[in-house]
Amino acid sequence: MNVLDQLAATIDARKTADPDSSWTAKLLSKGPEKCAEKFGEEAVEAIIAAVKNDRENLTFEAADVLYHLLVVLASRDVPLADVLAELARREGTSGIAEKAGRKS
Repeated sequence: MNVLDQLAATIDARKTADPDSSWTAKLLSKGPEKCAEKFGEEAVEAIIAAVKNDRENLTFEAADVLYHLLVVLASRDVPLADVLAELARREGTSGIAEKAGRKS
């Protein structure tokens, strides 16, 4: 099991944890919209670090982005395995061709 799978499993387990004892449980208890908002905040922080060429901060913020993305997925009951399967399906396909083939 890789670190993302482990993190996704931990987040899933925290769905039923006490929000007073777990940041993940607290975030999930606020609903998918709040989880998405927090994900967006972290993404903006990662963008700022990238624009500033702040490699160290970008590393920290990228970790936050991945964590909060997994929380958003958990809040909507989308397993990481589904996302990974979609990435595998796209393997070897041009990004331009993949976007052109999406349903509107």
